[in-house]
This record gives sequence, structure tokens and C-alpha cells, in this order.
Amino acid sequence: MSDSIFNPKNQETDLSGKIVAGLERISETFKVLLWEKAKLLGLSPIQIQILIFINYHKIAFCNVSHLAKEFNVTKPTISDAVRILNKKGMIKKVYSSSDSRRYTIQLSDSGKRIVSETENFAQPLKNQLTGIHNDDLEQTFKTLSQLIHKLNKIGILTVQRTCYACKFYQKKNNQHFCNLLEQELLDSDIRIDCPEFADIN
Repeated sequence: MSDSIFNPKNQETDLSGKIVAGLERISETFKVLLWEKAKLLGLSPIQIQILIFINYHKIAFCNVSHLAKEFNVTKPTISDAVRILNKKGMIKKVYSSSDSRRYTIQLSDSGKRIVSETENFAQPLKNQLTGIHNDDLEQTFKTLSQLIHKLNKIGILTVQRTCYACKFYQKKNNQHFCNLLEQELLDSDIRIDCPEFADIN
């Protein structure tokens, strides 16, 4: 018999496999919600993701190379999406004064309006978490944040800005501690996408 995690028979006795199958279902939900918004506005999912990302992240991350890593796609895929967004007037390219081939991407007023219309696409997913006991949510978050860190360490996720991979993070007496904030952190304080993140390397 196949030992695939997608074999329902295996899931009966393999809790880890069952969790992976569950994460795959949630991933599909995320894609469905994103596609619904994309179709309404005549954009692709990656175009919407780029616009939302640019709106909330520092300018140093808003270039083709970083966006390709962020979304685990090729540079040509990002370049094509950026070209279309630029043609639609949703972004502006700001070229480097030292290298005319390099540029960062900023939102235009039109792009900001699109973000305001699309950034809530995952809200139906979040709404389903209401009513779940806070202790259960904290344990789920703890497991997810550790999983994201492990996937980054083995190279599957190329970008992460979570506490576990930050140079300011350390464990003191089995307690999370941020040396930048100079304070202890609860499991629920661990950030998935920290604006102050600084790579260990």
C-alpha cells in the first residue's frame, strides 16, 4: 500500500500526515479566495499579492529580485506581473541614480485603491477562527511558526522574517527573548513578518 500522506487510509494512523492534508485544504481555500478577487478586478493573483506586499513593506524589499524570492516564483514571472501593473498605472518604477537598470516599485494612487479593495480577501478564513478557544489558537500559532522556520532552514521557504531566524532573538532560560525590544516574548508574541527583522547571516 502506498505510504502517501494523501492516502486516506494512512491518515487514519498518521497525525502528521493528517495535518499536512489539512494544510493543503487551507492552501486551496486561500487560492480560491484570492482568485475570486482577482477575477473581479481583471488581475492575476500574483499581481494582487505584489500590490498588497508593496503597500506594507519597506522599499528595500520592493524590487523584482526580492519579490521573486518572497513568492517563490521566477524573476521573469515577477517582471511580467510588474510590467502589466505598470501598464495599468497601478505602480511606479523608481530607478536607481547609480544604476539605470535597477529600480524599486511603489504604488500609484490607483494601486492604493486596488489594495483597499483586495487586502481583505482572506477575511472569510480569519472569520472562521472566531469562536475557537484562545488556548487552541495559541497552540496552533506556535506550531505554525515553528513549521515555517523549519521549512526555511531546509530551503523550501526562501524568505522569512520570523523571530526564530532573527539576530535579535534568543532563548533565555527556555523563554523567548527579543534583544531589540529588550523583553521576553510569549509564544503568541512571536512574529511571522517582523518589520524590524534582521537576518542572522
